[in-house]
Amino acid sequence: MTEDKIVKLFKDKGLGEVRLPILPVSGGFMHRMYKVDTGAASYAVKQLNPNIMKRPDAMDNMRQAEALEAELEKAGIPIVPALILGGKKMQTLKGDHFYVFQWQEGAVTDPHHISAEQCRMAGQIQGRIHAISPKRIPKEMPEMSAIRWSGLIKEAEAANPGLGKLLKENEDLLLYAEGELNRARAALPEIECIVDEDMDPKNVMWHGGEPKVIDLECLERGNPVSGVLQLSLQWAGSTIGDLDLSKLKAFFDGYLEAYDNGFRDYCSVFGLAYTWVEWLEYNIRRALGECADEKERELGLSETELTISRIQYLRGREKEIRQALKGWFGQGNSTG
Repeated sequence: MTEDKIVKLFKDKGLGEVRLPILPVSGGFMHRMYKVDTGAASYAVKQLNPNIMKRPDAMDNMRQAEALEAELEKAGIPIVPALILGGKKMQTLKGDHFYVFQWQEGAVTDPHHISAEQCRMAGQIQGRIHAISPKRIPKEMPEMSAIRWSGLIKEAEAANPGLGKLLKENEDLLLYAEGELNRARAALPEIECIVDEDMDPKNVMWHGGEPKVIDLECLERGNPVSGVLQLSLQWAGSTIGDLDLSKLKAFFDGYLEAYDNGFRDYCSVFGLAYTWVEWLEYNIRRALGECADEKERELGLSETELTISRIQYLRGREKEIRQALKGWFGQGNSTG
C-alpha cells in the first residue's frame, strides 16, 4: 500500500513521523502526487508510474534529468528540485520509486486566465534554460514518429468500439499531423541544449506573482526550437481551444530576451505542434489496458479524447498561426 511505503520512507530517511491521512494531489497525468505532513514540515511526494519505470531506458532518463535539474538549480532557474536523501534523489522502496520535494506554496494558473505577462515570464524561463549550455551539433536524421495507426485502430475497434470509432473518424487527420511533425523535425537547425518540453502551465507554480517550475523528470538535451514552439502554443491557449496570438507573441518576446540562437523560421516548423500524436498513442495504449489500474485506464481514455480535440483545434487554426509566425519572424511559407 502506497501510504505504508511513504510512512516507512519518511521514517527511514529521518524526515519525521507522518501525520495521516496522506492526501492525493491532482494534476499529474503520468505519475501520482501526494501531500505529506509531519507537523514540522510539509512535503510533496511523487510516486513514479510503474509502467514507465519498467521501460529499458527509464532509469537512464531519470538519472539524466536529475543531473540536468542540478544544472538548472546552479544557474538560478526558479525550480522546485527533488530533495537529496541518503545521497540520492530517487528513493526506491519495495519496487516503487519516489521523489520527495519541499511543499511549494502557491498554485498553477487557471488555463483560462493566463495573462500575457505570465506568458512572457514563462518564455523567459524557457530561454534561460536553453541558454545554459547550448551547442552546435552535426547534421543527422532526427528520430521520427512511426505510429502504426491502422493496427492501433483495429486493436481499439476490437477492444473498445467507441474508441475505435473515434480513431477511425480521425485517421486522416492523425496521418496528416504525424507527417507534418516528421517534416518539421527534419527541418530543425543543428542546435542542442537543455530542454524542458513539459514546462506547460500546469507545471509552473505561482506565488506572489513569482513562478517556480515543477515536474522536471522530462529534462533532457534536445532541440530548443521544438520546445519553444510547442510551449508557446500551450501557454497561449491551444490546449483549451482558445489560442490568443498576443499571448503567443508575448511568450516569444520573453524567450528572445533571455536567449537567441538566431533561428527565425518558426512558420515552416509549425508541424512540431503536432507532437501531441505521440502523447495520443501513449494514452490510447493506456485506454486499451497497458496501465497500472482502472483509474489510469480511464485517464488514458479521457486524455485520448482530449488530445484528439487539441489536434483538431490546431489543424483548424494552422494557417492563421503560420501566417502570424511568418509576419513576426519572416521566412517559410504560410500554406496549410
